Amino acid sequence: MEKLVIHGGRPLHGHVRVSSAKNAVLPIIVATLLPSTPASIIDAPNLDDVSTICSVLESLGVKVTKEDNVLTFDASMLDKTEASYELMSKMRASFLIMGPLLAKMGHAKIALPGGCMIGSRPIDLHLKAFEAMGAEINVGNGFVEGYAPHGLKGTTIYLDFPSVGATENILMAAATAEGRTIIENAAEEPEIVDLVTFLNSMGANIKGAGTNIIRVEGVKELQGISHTVIPDRIEAGTFMIGAAMVGGDVVIDNVLTEHLKPLLAKLNEAGVKVIKDIDSVRVISDGHIRSTDIKTLPYPGFPTDLQAQFMALMTIGNGISKITETVFENRFMHVGELQRMGASIQVEGRCAIVQGVPFLNGAFVRATDLRAGAALTIAGLAAHGETEVGELHHIDRGYDHLVEKLQGLGADIVRVDRD
Repeated sequence: MEKLVIHGGRPLHGHVRVSSAKNAVLPIIVATLLPSTPASIIDAPNLDDVSTICSVLESLGVKVTKEDNVLTFDASMLDKTEASYELMSKMRASFLIMGPLLAKMGHAKIALPGGCMIGSRPIDLHLKAFEAMGAEINVGNGFVEGYAPHGLKGTTIYLDFPSVGATENILMAAATAEGRTIIENAAEEPEIVDLVTFLNSMGANIKGAGTNIIRVEGVKELQGISHTVIPDRIEAGTFMIGAAMVGGDVVIDNVLTEHLKPLLAKLNEAGVKVIKDIDSVRVISDGHIRSTDIKTLPYPGFPTDLQAQFMALMTIGNGISKITETVFENRFMHVGELQRMGASIQVEGRCAIVQGVPFLNGAFVRATDLRAGAALTIAGLAAHGETEVGELHHIDRGYDHLVEKLQGLGADIVRVDRD
């Protein structure tokens, strides 16, 4: 077991480059199950979640190769429709293989998914959609099994909630289904748009990505292509919040600022100077923060994946802020850890009231989930004294070379073995 050891109080300066988006690359990797010829992803991020989803595909018979910075997937020898429980239980995104397997093989047996324990995140939206497309679904003994021996049929599907995962799973199932599929109340995230760009480049016929109604005309076959994934807006946002909290002058490269409008607005409210460029953003801060309220919402609202990091920022605000979480019901597990560092936070249901304090103090804390780990790391960078962050496997799931990138900005942070 490893931990981060951070000596806080050092402003950040310099340039940092954002990696490809975790939340985009995972469904795109899964979509490589569909084409009849190999597909490649350029500059895939070095993440535990990427390794896990590659192992899932390999367990199904997909040939996965890595050369330099290119991952290639050849699904021409796909011969299995059941993934191992051990692999599937590691992360939630693995459930996305169900749509492509039903579409291509007519069968899928999948262990109920794992991942960060930040809420129930039920899969019933996925299953209702597959049933509407003609699949027979059975749930029991920790598995979901689907049958579509005669193929999937296009239909109109209304999502009760604009679920990103359900939208992605349906898109992959519908790409080669017979007829037209219409997804109403679809998720609008940039990661959805990137998946559709990938599918359409392979020959799919999908319109409306980025809106709440997506139309899919099923095609007979897809052909593999090479694709470069969009930048990770959550990683970019984490560095922006970190620079604001610690103070300094940081340029974050490989950023699409149009994907981060709510964060930019809130940082401006908090008194942080943010300068946008074509594919970068510069954050200048003296570490003096105005308390600011946020409310998480599906895209294009404030992202739930930046809530923990923004709460860390608000712990040193000069007033009272209100953080409202509407997406996941159990996404305040980082509160107790921030309190160990001297933060004044009171949770009332889905709201957290944060009374800013002059400074945080270093402490031993543990990452309770992926984004909580990032929040505690940037809190440690701003705190007085030494902070140790444990449970790093959460951070490794979603941040590519985080320590090295922060060191490049002048942070005093190292990764060491636990005592």
